[in-house]
Amino acid sequence: MSLFAITREAGPGWTDGKGAFEQSGVNDHAAFMNNLANQGIVLFAGPLAGSEHDRIRVLLIADADSETDIERRLTDDPWVLTQRLVTTSVEPWNLFVGAQRLSAQPAAQ
Repeated sequence: MSLFAITREAGPGWTDGKGAFEQSGVNDHAAFMNNLANQGIVLFAGPLAGSEHDRIRVLLIADADSETDIERRLTDDPWVLTQRLVTTSVEPWNLFVGAQRLSAQPAAQ
């Protein structure tokens, strides 16, 4: 497995004037992302710099076999299906500082 940094942002289906927690389907999106986290695919995820209050921008750190694997998994996100979120980049990420903390995490159950 390899680490990837993924950026996503509000897509054409995003309802302007509403924050992330006011968007339609927020609970389905959250359940989907939590499922990826429980599988050990998404290690870290969250909005950038308060963007959850408007047109969201998100950073994910994921552990996957390939960029294609990540793109395939994110395709099923309910917010992707409704175009609320679009993936803007998927890039291999080299973790230099703090790697020992990541490897010390308990395995997902």
